[in-house]
Amino acid sequence: MHLPNYQEARKRVAKDYQRVAFSFDRHIQGKYKGKKFYLKTYGCQMNEHDSENIEALLVYLGFIKTADYHQADLVLLNTCSIRENAHNKAFGMLGRVKHLKGQRPDLLVGICGCMAQEASVVDKILADYPWVNFVLGTHNLYQLPNILDKAIEEEKQQIEVFSKEGDLVEGIPVIRANSFKAYVNIIYGCNKFCTYCIVPYTRGSERSRRKEDILKEVDELIQDGYKEITLLGQNVNAYGKDLYEDYTLGNLLEDIAKKDIPRIRFMTSHPWDFTDHMIEVIGKYSNIMPSVHLPVQSGSSKILRLMGRRYTREDYLKLFHQIKKVVPNVCISTDIIVGFPGETEEDFLETLSLVEECKFDNAFTFIFSKREGTPACKLDDFVPLAEKEERLQRLNQVVNSYFLQNNLALVDQVVPVLVEGLSEKKENMYFGYSDTNKLINFTCNHKIMVGDIVLVRITSAKTWSLDGEEVE
Repeated sequence: MHLPNYQEARKRVAKDYQRVAFSFDRHIQGKYKGKKFYLKTYGCQMNEHDSENIEALLVYLGFIKTADYHQADLVLLNTCSIRENAHNKAFGMLGRVKHLKGQRPDLLVGICGCMAQEASVVDKILADYPWVNFVLGTHNLYQLPNILDKAIEEEKQQIEVFSKEGDLVEGIPVIRANSFKAYVNIIYGCNKFCTYCIVPYTRGSERSRRKEDILKEVDELIQDGYKEITLLGQNVNAYGKDLYEDYTLGNLLEDIAKKDIPRIRFMTSHPWDFTDHMIEVIGKYSNIMPSVHLPVQSGSSKILRLMGRRYTREDYLKLFHQIKKVVPNVCISTDIIVGFPGETEEDFLETLSLVEECKFDNAFTFIFSKREGTPACKLDDFVPLAEKEERLQRLNQVVNSYFLQNNLALVDQVVPVLVEGLSEKKENMYFGYSDTNKLINFTCNHKIMVGDIVLVRITSAKTWSLDGEEVE
């Protein structure tokens, strides 16, 4: 049994891990043939991609996927720890599963993902959820087949959560969610330690994949006909810093852009690591999508300092305007937290004024959520919840007005759209995303395929989406 430890998780030892190739334990291949699994995923794109690996590992064991957890022999929750709401959802699901397990004691239940890396969560599972069969963390996800098999064979709860990063494993099998868009991990972990964020503890230190391994994966996706790849990392802009002296995300983007792939995206960016070279490369290549997610979190330099964000309001605005200047037609989205401990009305007004200057194309807005084990959890939080909620409402009114304003500016323009599906309600109505990552619902009078990239003229705009018609 391995239990998570925040003190160990905080240690950052450069290159204190091995790079190894994944291999299966052959004696358990197909062992659970015909059994059904239900996989519930919470959180970010990294978690979604982890679930693509999890599905492949379970299929190797012989499991078949089901969309109904009542029909499952295994229920596995791939969890998120970024906010309290994500915790509540996962524990709520566990409550429903407990009722089912009371009826079917042979039901297997497992927990993985970021919540599994939290010491308080594992303590709670040990104390209150002894019927959960196994828990494994983010660093040893590739060991799922053996941990699951051990839980069954020994009929004993298995807790296997490494606090120090395990090996960086290449070649973990994957069953991708669709056949035209793919996630590609390029870096794991984060070294920034923003005071409110649990991710550096749950995902570990920054560990970059070798460029050769990434480029090989991209080549394979191109051969398989993929149209769009998204490069993933908790702090994707830090790519290469732990591995190379002179090869960064800008270099990697350029190498991939020279390949025959129509669309390249990347996320998530930390403003601290966003270089001029990156901006230059994004602006230079048309297949690097002009869509940048650039979390600001607050418009107040005082609050940014308390958050440990390593930049000021002025630094952020300088970077924002530089991206706008160099990258044609770029759309920039952001994350904003309101009600951080110490935030005054004046600090909040600085956030509003920054939003009014930047006019973001999208924004994910949240009330500050305490995460146990982070420095911000210990700060005096004197802002009443009602005031936080009122600030969030005011902020959303402002950001939403700019979403609509920016969308209205696209009416009568022609934009490229990657087709993602056909409407179930309206005939000849499709939906997809533009190069700037805007949702487009459009009509087309001839048959097109999911995964096609078509030109669409925008006919009308809403706050969250655009309507259009294909240009034949």
